[in-house]
Amino acid sequence: MIKVPHRYSSITKEVERLYNKHKDNMDGHIPTYYPELGRADPKAFAIALTTIEGKRFTIGDHDTTFTTMSCSKPFVYGLALDQYDSKTVQSRVGVEPTGDAFNSIIELNASNRPHNPMTNAGAIVTADMIRGQTPADRFEAIQNMFEKYIGNKPNIDMTMFMSAKKFGHRNRAIAHLLLGLDELNKNVGEALDLYFQQCSLSITCTDLSLMGATLANKGLNPITGERAIKAEHIRRVLSIMLTCGLYDYSGEWVYDVGLPAKTGVSGGTLVVIPGIGGLAIYSPLIDKLGNSVRGVNVCEELSKELKLHIFDRDFDTFS
Repeated sequence: MIKVPHRYSSITKEVERLYNKHKDNMDGHIPTYYPELGRADPKAFAIALTTIEGKRFTIGDHDTTFTTMSCSKPFVYGLALDQYDSKTVQSRVGVEPTGDAFNSIIELNASNRPHNPMTNAGAIVTADMIRGQTPADRFEAIQNMFEKYIGNKPNIDMTMFMSAKKFGHRNRAIAHLLLGLDELNKNVGEALDLYFQQCSLSITCTDLSLMGATLANKGLNPITGERAIKAEHIRRVLSIMLTCGLYDYSGEWVYDVGLPAKTGVSGGTLVVIPGIGGLAIYSPLIDKLGNSVRGVNVCEELSKELKLHIFDRDFDTFS
């Protein structure tokens, strides 16, 4: 545990209290639709905070590795924005929330675009857009982007990748629908492989908090100083995370928590707290919507106790 500046003492004390409160909460289930996900330890629990000054506070199993899964989606979307421009990307993927499940097969709007890049359909199209001469080049572009956020190049969990590739039948159905509607430029196998690869990158809770801090710091990694995403795209990425980041729980999330966030079925929860940094929670017990039970509980209580909701926050609290 590393102490952060005094102005963050209230948030670190509250994080520690919430960790101790929820560490014995065993609500939820370990997902098994990818068999490798089922190997996660249900007791695993960690919270990490990285501030915009690069200071860190961690508690619990913060060095335990897990795969990014859907937590990768806003960052690959940001890479697409960097490689093209917002107008071009929006012509392929919309920005509207949807009340349907994240893996809904019928998840397209009236223009045949996926509603937003946080659904599986939208994320597959976003992956399809990533530039590179070969599939290996395109995956390397994603790895290099992640390296800018966390300071080292993440490895791919090949066991998870092969599990997703073998059992990702719904994603394959989504991709074939997209291909049939001329929404994919590459073949189905290539687009899906890249999507499965981005979801199978191995990170820690500490890594995820630094990624959030980088977004909170206008795209500059607060530890390395390297730019990970153009500043002009930050508000677009955070807007999508705020309105679409928790699958079909996103509306309630905005209502109760009011912070940009993204969850993944491997148990990661990423929250960007503007002006403060990135908060990450790891707990693989998820609810029926695919969100970490402990992750949601911690964030709801933290936002309420410290008035972190964007429409309720006293911006002098941490000055």
